[in-house]
Amino acid sequence: MLTIDLTLLERVADIAKRAGAQILTVYKTDFEVETKGDNSPVTQADQLAEALITQAIQSEISADIPIVGEEAVEAEGLKQPNGPLFWLVDPLDGTKEFVKRSGEFTVNIALIENGRPVLGVVHLP
Repeated sequence: MLTIDLTLLERVADIAKRAGAQILTVYKTDFEVETKGDNSPVTQADQLAEALITQAIQSEISADIPIVGEEAVEAEGLKQPNGPLFWLVDPLDGTKEFVKRSGEFTVNIALIENGRPVLGVVHLP
């Protein structure tokens, strides 16, 4: 069972910071912008950050808790998590602002239990 405490919060915050660093690496380049099915933009930064977050949660926290990530949902469709506990990830919230290079975007990671957030991290890279 996962213990929800300050240590877990710090671990998730560290993962969000690493994802933010990955995002900023892309931000400094001449990146391409693609359009998702809902006409919203997506970049390599979205995809790399989600991959980093997913891998880190699975290897450093728990491989047993499902992860619902925005980019995976777009690519694969929404898969209902098995059980009452799952991670909800928006690896780059504010992709439109990222594309505009306004600096107004965040990394969002939340742990949801029985439909309610029980832990959350918002990181501004």
